[in-house]
Amino acid sequence: MSTTRILCIRHGESTFNAHHEATGRDPGHIDARLSERGHAQVAAARNRLRDVPFELVVTSPLTRALQTTAGIFSDHPAKPQVLVEVLHRECQESSCDIGRAASVLAREFPDFRVDHLPETWWYAHGAVGPEGWHVEPREVFDERVAGFRAWLRARPERTIGVVGHCTFFYHLTGRWLANCESMEIDLAEEPRPRAYA
Repeated sequence: MSTTRILCIRHGESTFNAHHEATGRDPGHIDARLSERGHAQVAAARNRLRDVPFELVVTSPLTRALQTTAGIFSDHPAKPQVLVEVLHRECQESSCDIGRAASVLAREFPDFRVDHLPETWWYAHGAVGPEGWHVEPREVFDERVAGFRAWLRARPERTIGVVGHCTFFYHLTGRWLANCESMEIDLAEEPRPRAYA
């Protein structure tokens, strides 16, 4: 059996990323969209990834990931299947990690199938934190990372693109990715234990 090639692709710069980098503060951008710079990064990534023979692209349902996926793969020569999956959404600790209802995403992104998602697919349990949103407990997040790793291992496709998020990818791979950076991962290698970041 041939080895599966998996490329993790972080979304382009979001309005949250730009504001947080400039000020160090959470701007309260719920489900942040791509910034102008983020759209330019996506265009560059589209050209860079054009020759990769993707069979499957799996994207987080957060808007910045959907916009990145549409920008990179809408006219990709390989015409990969695209799946929206909640397991690898970002670790929920900031405003940008709060999602929007599946019905809202369906209207805004008609080219993506989201009818398999629950209406509220982000973490919405327990007490609301001081910032006004739920913060995902570490053990819940760790279960998602392990679950997504198992999900990828079970896929039959040979070349898979994963469009996702910085903190999630760090815990999946052990490496921080810049906006629209991509890296190949080997699922046979287990990540080393690390402090929460």
